[in-house]
Amino acid sequence: MLPETLSIKVTPTAHSRIGEVDFDNLPFGRIFSDHMLVMDYKDGEWQQPEIMAFGNLSLHPATSAIHYGQSIFEGMKANKTEDGEILIFRPEMNAHRFKESCERMCMPTIPEEVFIELVRKTVEVDKDWVPSKDGDSLYIRPFMFATDDFIGIKPSETYKFVIFTCPVGAYYSEPVNVKIEEFYTRASEGGVGRAKTAGNYGAALFPAKQGQLKGFHQLVWTDSKEHKYIEESGTMNIVFVINGVLVTPSEDTDTILRGVTKRSVIEIAQSWGIPVEERKVSVEEVVNAIKDGSMTDAFGAGTAATIAPIVKIGFRDEVLNLPLEGREISTKIKNYLDDLKAGKVEDTHGWCLHV
Repeated sequence: MLPETLSIKVTPTAHSRIGEVDFDNLPFGRIFSDHMLVMDYKDGEWQQPEIMAFGNLSLHPATSAIHYGQSIFEGMKANKTEDGEILIFRPEMNAHRFKESCERMCMPTIPEEVFIELVRKTVEVDKDWVPSKDGDSLYIRPFMFATDDFIGIKPSETYKFVIFTCPVGAYYSEPVNVKIEEFYTRASEGGVGRAKTAGNYGAALFPAKQGQLKGFHQLVWTDSKEHKYIEESGTMNIVFVINGVLVTPSEDTDTILRGVTKRSVIEIAQSWGIPVEERKVSVEEVVNAIKDGSMTDAFGAGTAATIAPIVKIGFRDEVLNLPLEGREISTKIKNYLDDLKAGKVEDTHGWCLHV
């Protein structure tokens, strides 16, 4: 629970918008729930958080984050069980990653147990916004940005932490086509690739757009030194099944974001006795495995994407195809994760927080 000095103030909205929402047709990230949580940092400490009506934020033109990029975020989901109970999937991992992002971006941290309680309370207030339809969920977006009204390159002394939520459908409505990127770089060693900071995504927009113009949904980023090794995709980590082994790039480097869904995939596979290898994965190995048929599956793993089957991988002037059929491992893991989040199977791992 929160320390007494950080008790959460709740000011309910005067007018709920939930009756205006078509819950049978939810786009991703365009519909926002009634409330948001706001907590300010000033004078060296966090102030009282308040859950209030969702609305615009007022910013000074010199707001530090706009000019110098101190901005981080997280993403997680809540689901509704058949009994109407609300479950949040592995928020402790997001809390830990958020803290690491704060430290890397020179921002004040939020104790992990406090972060989790702020998320839980925000979802509790808008619990009626959690969709009931299979495959839909409540997306939760905590974020923090620097708020000093000062033009000068230094860490801000004030910050704003916000949580809002969105009822969402599927992020990808079809299997995914990706292109291996050999020129542009998402992250380099010593940079901020492991932090979930806004600038990483802004820098990726141009190369991603070039790939989209060629018919690819996302890029597969490679290492910045030689572009020989696979790192991750734009909205998700990437996993391959080669000769029956689940293979994925190691997170020992500081250039890959540590994914909650990917870690869950690995832990589930290991608990089922499926062999897993976290290691360097070369572009050459991936291309050859597709061509010789030893790769039977490739998929993205992410909070928004969940488990996204990859059916085409572009490499230079080639487009390599993977059949959608016969994906036993990823299909089994996806179904298990969906059932776990919906409370349809026993939570033996203790991953779901009951709201």
